[in-house]
Amino acid sequence: MSFIDYFSHPTTALITNIASLLTPSFLALISIVTILYTLTLSPLPSTPALSIDYLLHLTSFLFPPIQFIWSCALGSHLSYLAIAKTPSYLPFTLATWYTLLYSLSAINTRLGNGKARKLVWSQQIAVITGGAGGLGWLIAKILELKGASVAVWDVKASEELEREEGGVKWYRVDVTDVQEVEMAWQRVKDDLGTPTILINNAGIVNGLPLLSLTATQYTRCFAINTLSHFHTTRTFLPSMLSSPLGGTIVTVSSVLGHLGASHLTDYTASKAALQAFHTSLGAEISQLSSSPQHPGAKNTRMLLVKPGQLSTAMFSTLKSPSDFFGPVVQAKDLAKAIVDGIEEGRDGVVAMPVYAHLVEWLGVLPTGLQRAARWMSGVDGAMKTFGSKRE
Repeated sequence: MSFIDYFSHPTTALITNIASLLTPSFLALISIVTILYTLTLSPLPSTPALSIDYLLHLTSFLFPPIQFIWSCALGSHLSYLAIAKTPSYLPFTLATWYTLLYSLSAINTRLGNGKARKLVWSQQIAVITGGAGGLGWLIAKILELKGASVAVWDVKASEELEREEGGVKWYRVDVTDVQEVEMAWQRVKDDLGTPTILINNAGIVNGLPLLSLTATQYTRCFAINTLSHFHTTRTFLPSMLSSPLGGTIVTVSSVLGHLGASHLTDYTASKAALQAFHTSLGAEISQLSSSPQHPGAKNTRMLLVKPGQLSTAMFSTLKSPSDFFGPVVQAKDLAKAIVDGIEEGRDGVVAMPVYAHLVEWLGVLPTGLQRAARWMSGVDGAMKTFGSKRE
């Protein structure tokens, strides 16, 4: 086909060129691109440790801004025209596919996670339970750097808090006691203002098989890991719903809430309950969004956090069964991802490492494959030498 003939029948040429591209190898290519893009939507650590998460992080260069992709496609087309050759529609087909991927992702985010809540950090008052150390303390420091007022609730103060001269205030609060929670909320309101961000982070782990647990141990585990979320949320939510500014509630659960694991019956059950709590509460808030009595409902956001093994004191003695497929999540990476999720202003889920996004699919596999996957992962044997620790 000559250059003139090509433009004499543009529609026929376009259909012919695109049809010729739909080969098995091209369809395989766009399928791989689609899968990689879906996986890289999750927060991925940039620390250079060999793991599936880091390899996926390296593939992020495959997904540049859409303006760059279309500029390359247009440049390729003009280059072919400049040398009087029949242009290839491969660049435009790929650019169209990327546009479709990005558009579907944006539509999914908008429909699934709602409209973004406008957030000004200087107007935010954040309360973090279990924030005297570990993940909670890192979140507190990042929020302080962002300009928010931060209150840490814990039964003990850390050395950092005792030396702290800045804006992070510590309150001694037992989150299992409803009256203490209500009084502490009032103190924060008097000292800093009405809280707009609640991060339910307090948690403990016993690390013992069911028959070795005492009633006191598993009752305390549920009281701190699960029931405290009811106490704090029931106290904080009314002011969020009554203010047009709304608020954000962060629920720190665990990927083990999906998986379950030997020696963790109480811990995994308490974390599984939090995932149901998050989903149900989100539905209740959504139903209130059209109520004039609750102007803040449409601006109240829920963020669920489902990490794998964290590099905190709680699991400091535990060796990851697989550093490649299940790398230890650095607390600083997770803290940053949580704050980014709050700043984004939408409902959502923060899951790290990448297998935390895929673990829900384990339930659709045949039972035999599920057992094989658990055996290969080593998840049920990892806790045998674990001692009781508190985060």
